[in-house]
Amino acid sequence: MTRTTTADDYTWLQTQHAPLMNAYCVTLVRAITPERLLHELGAEPDIRVTGVEALHEPLYDCWDERYEDPLFVGVAAVGDWSLMVEHSGYLGITSAAMLPVSRGRTVVSHFRNVNAVDHFYWFEDGEIRLHFEPLFAYARDGSHADEPELLAEMRESGFDLGEDKDRSYGPRTEAAFALAHRLTGVHLTPELFASLEFTGALVPVPED
Repeated sequence: MTRTTTADDYTWLQTQHAPLMNAYCVTLVRAITPERLLHELGAEPDIRVTGVEALHEPLYDCWDERYEDPLFVGVAAVGDWSLMVEHSGYLGITSAAMLPVSRGRTVVSHFRNVNAVDHFYWFEDGEIRLHFEPLFAYARDGSHADEPELLAEMRESGFDLGEDKDRSYGPRTEAAFALAHRLTGVHLTPELFASLEFTGALVPVPED
């Protein structure tokens, strides 16, 4: 941990990727290739596209035939991490899917839907280390949820952990991206979002 990234470093998301920010799930998984991740999630590679924006059209094509299950995901390699991006998806915050993937690995995922419901998860080696709703960051659970170092990282990312009615809500989506960087060391940038080579696939949603 201990990065200097804050919510201010991710303001480009709202200006360049506003549709994605309305309903997204972004997941980072350490020490696994995109192909292996899809295999562990019970899917086979289907298409390849360049950039996050190119994931829109195949999602809508899937919706013409089915809704919600299976979910369409795009996975790209970022160093020794795999980045999984979902437009209007939620696989990355589904414990039944990600806890098995996290065995021997780190998984960090955050989500927001069109109703502004949001979640942040840190899975590690088959357990939930941290879970909270960015809108209510003072209410947390997980094995490491109250560690002082982690709380400092949350505050510095841009979360207000106070419980009083006058607390600052701030740019919580951008703060989620900043905290994910602090936990993983993976700094997502506009250039990466535009240039990454994604493997797309339909993934069945396991039951919790």
